[in-house]
Amino acid sequence: MDFQYAIALTGGIATGKSTVTKIFSLCGFHFIDADEVAHTVLDEQHRAIAEMFGEELIMHNKKVDRKALGSIIFGDPQKRLALESLLHPLIYEEIRQQALEQNKKKIPFIIDIPLFFEGGRYGIEKSIVVYAPKEEQLKRLMQRDRYNEEDALKRIESQMDIEEKRRRATYVIDNSGDLQQLQHEYKRVKEEILKDFS
Repeated sequence: MDFQYAIALTGGIATGKSTVTKIFSLCGFHFIDADEVAHTVLDEQHRAIAEMFGEELIMHNKKVDRKALGSIIFGDPQKRLALESLLHPLIYEEIRQQALEQNKKKIPFIIDIPLFFEGGRYGIEKSIVVYAPKEEQLKRLMQRDRYNEEDALKRIESQMDIEEKRRRATYVIDNSGDLQQLQHEYKRVKEEILKDFS
């Protein structure tokens, strides 16, 4: 099995996934970061990107201007689909290869996949959802990124509802309280994981 020891980590925007990632990393869990893999693959494909969307998207260091590319594809569903058709198989294959290496150690590891449930691409059986209620997401997003309420809400609603993710999760880390509560949640989930994989 490609993802035998893998656990997908996901959540909603502004639920505190980065903080949870740090805690798991500090406590010895190995991580594969899907976003990091995606950025690497994107830059490796800079020639194909230039042919599809124009040379002006390639910066002098042969990296793709992600912001400029984003404004092209988010306004045009067909271009977005073309980009996804190019990148997704390559991203999946790289993550699969890294997962096969991790499987050899026979200990659980985590793959950080922001849109795990939305994508439905990875055959990973177990998942962790970092949870905070929608009102908390809204408050944090407005504070963190200085969005007004309408813009913050749009971003939250562009993802699957956090309550639905919570229902689908194998493990839930409730991050609606303070750091002390979060550490308590981490310990509880870590024990569940180690028990399930023992």
